[in-house]
Amino acid sequence: MMKQLGWVLAVVMISLTACAPNNVKEEKGWEKYFSQYKVEGTFMLFNNSQGVFKVYNLDRAKERFLPASTFKIFNSLVGLTTGVIKDTGMVIPWDGVTREVPGWNQDLSMQQAFKLSAVPYYQEVARRIGKDQMQMWLDSVKYGNMKISRIDTFWLDNTLQISPDEELGFVKKLYFDQLPFSKTAMKSVRDVMVMEKTPKYELSYKTGWGVVGKKNIAWVVGYIEENRHPSFFVLNFETEDPKLDLIKARMDILRNILTDAGYFKGEM
Repeated sequence: MMKQLGWVLAVVMISLTACAPNNVKEEKGWEKYFSQYKVEGTFMLFNNSQGVFKVYNLDRAKERFLPASTFKIFNSLVGLTTGVIKDTGMVIPWDGVTREVPGWNQDLSMQQAFKLSAVPYYQEVARRIGKDQMQMWLDSVKYGNMKISRIDTFWLDNTLQISPDEELGFVKKLYFDQLPFSKTAMKSVRDVMVMEKTPKYELSYKTGWGVVGKKNIAWVVGYIEENRHPSFFVLNFETEDPKLDLIKARMDILRNILTDAGYFKGEM
C-alpha cells in the first residue's frame, strides 16, 4: 500500500502539482459501479480547491490505452491554434459517404462535430494539419506516447496511447490555460466541452470509445464545476461483451461515482 501511495504522490506532483500525501485516497468502494456492468476500469478524481485526490484501481490508472475520441480535445486545440479550424462554427462539408451514425451524414461545424463525436470531421482536420505539424504538437505537449501512424487514424488504431493519469493532467492544464496553445483556442475548446449547465453545477467532458482486438475501451475525460471550483476526472474501462450498452454504462458509472463523491448538489 505504501508503494502504491508513493506512486500516486509522484503522479500528483508531476501531473497535478497540487496534493499532499495525507490527501491521497484509494476509493475501493467505487468498485461496485464497475462490477454492476462487469467491466474492468479505473476512475480518478481530483478536487482542485481542496487538494484531494481519489483513485479507484491505481494500477490501471498508469497504463496507456488508445485515446479514441478523447483525442478530439487535442485535435481541436491544434486545429484552432494553427488556423486549420477558423473557429468553432467552421463547417466541413459532408463527403457523401453514409456512415452508421446518422448525425455524421451532413455538413458539420466544429461545435456540432465535437458534440456528435464525428470521426470523419476530425479525420479531415488531422489531414489538413498534416503529420509533421501534428507530431510537433504531440511532442510539445508530451501527449501520451506521442506516436503517429496514418495521420487520419493514429488515435483510433492503437498507435497513439495515453494513460488515465496523463489524460487527467492534460485536461487540468487545459482548464488553467497551461498548455502551449493559444488562449483563444483553449477557451473555445472549453466552451464546446460543456455538456450540462445548471444552477448547481457545470459538467464538461469528452467521451471516447475504441476497439482493440476483442476489447472495447471506453473513456470520459473532463471536469465538474460547483461554485466555480473545478474537480477533474477520468473514467476508463474495458469490456469484451458485445451486448453491453457501452454508452449507457459509461455515463451511469460517471454519474454514480460523482454522486457518491458528493457532486451535483452545488455544495463542493
